[in-house]
Amino acid sequence: MFKNVGKPVGFVVIILIAALACFTYFGIHVQSGDTTTTVVPGVRDIRLGIDINGGVDVTFTPAAGANKTAENMQKAKNMIATRLDNLNITDRELYIDSKQNIIVRIPWQSGDKNHDPETVIKELGSMAQLVFKSDEYNNGADIVTGSDVKNASAGTSSSNASEYVVNFQLNSTGISKFDTATKALYEAYQKDSSKGWLDIYMDNKRIEHAQVYAEISNGQGQISGGFTAATAQALADKINAGSLPFSLTTNNYSSISPTLGKTALNTMVWAGMVAFILICLFMVIYYRLPGLFACIALVGHLAGTLLAISWPQFTLTLPGIAGVILSIGMGVDCNIITFERIKEELRLGKTIDGAIDAGFEKSFTAIFDGNITVLIVGIILWSMGSATVKSFGYTLVWGVVFNFVMGIIASRLMLKSVSRFPAFRKHGLYERRAAL
Repeated sequence: MFKNVGKPVGFVVIILIAALACFTYFGIHVQSGDTTTTVVPGVRDIRLGIDINGGVDVTFTPAAGANKTAENMQKAKNMIATRLDNLNITDRELYIDSKQNIIVRIPWQSGDKNHDPETVIKELGSMAQLVFKSDEYNNGADIVTGSDVKNASAGTSSSNASEYVVNFQLNSTGISKFDTATKALYEAYQKDSSKGWLDIYMDNKRIEHAQVYAEISNGQGQISGGFTAATAQALADKINAGSLPFSLTTNNYSSISPTLGKTALNTMVWAGMVAFILICLFMVIYYRLPGLFACIALVGHLAGTLLAISWPQFTLTLPGIAGVILSIGMGVDCNIITFERIKEELRLGKTIDGAIDAGFEKSFTAIFDGNITVLIVGIILWSMGSATVKSFGYTLVWGVVFNFVMGIIASRLMLKSVSRFPAFRKHGLYERRAAL
């Protein structure tokens, strides 16, 4: 794979890393009139944890007359937890207090400049009870509900690309019930073209009134109703999370001040940039040409890790930042191990090509063992840890993944490619005490 690397390959890798860095930083935003839709969030859109950006403290109380059994309270808590998981909000506190209230503490949404707690309340506290029914069928009784939906996803209409819809797939029970109902409604339509109407309700509000033109036997369908990309996705997430067993009202809410704050975060960013520059200077001065490509690979490493945080809107907390820093340190270590091996091979009298190949091959086992161990630990912390520990595990896992991609593959491709040019085949570009 790496034996015959062409001269242009290294430059292609550099361009791809530069493109990745720009893509990660700026993201993709589509402007339509006065509305800006975020397709891929950039670094500035990362959802920051409570310890960095503050958040909101909300107390949810079951509505009057609700069946507040221990089972229903736990179900309501689990539904809110699932919605938080769907939104990748790991930095949170969620519990039931002694008065049967559900307490939720979560960070602000990325891009939320108003810091309005009511936005969070609407995001989490609605019932999202989906119901299909018809006044013409079974005396208006429910045909299928949200519990019959296997999965839902946001998309655009096949007939109008600018119209946002929610696509859904029913489970086996729902397919059977929906098939029977739509067959009956279609037969009614065939007899009388004014008949055969099906209504879709969300939280007791009718959002669609559609006529059935055919029997629907596959359990697939669409919900439309003037959605935006954001509201369609929000509805799909709520349907996937399930319905709350009862309505929740808001007793009180308040804002949470960050323990670190934006000022300290900016200080950390600047400190990180200075540290990154110093590391790059050291790598270039001490390891010369390989050190230069190590710095480029580290840019790709950092960009890839941040993209893995911003794109799914995974909450970044202080432990998460620690995971990013640790993975960058492992990336530097990966390059140092490899370049020291290359220098040893040059001192043994090998050619530039032979030293590069031998350096990467002989250092791979040590790098692989160290990284795979950290990767296993990161996966365990991500899957089984508490809220803030999940953030550390998540960033650590992606950091290790991009360490393999950038520190081993990209670095080697760039070095092998450029070393084919006569101007870059001098031993002095690879070590200060070259073997002549």
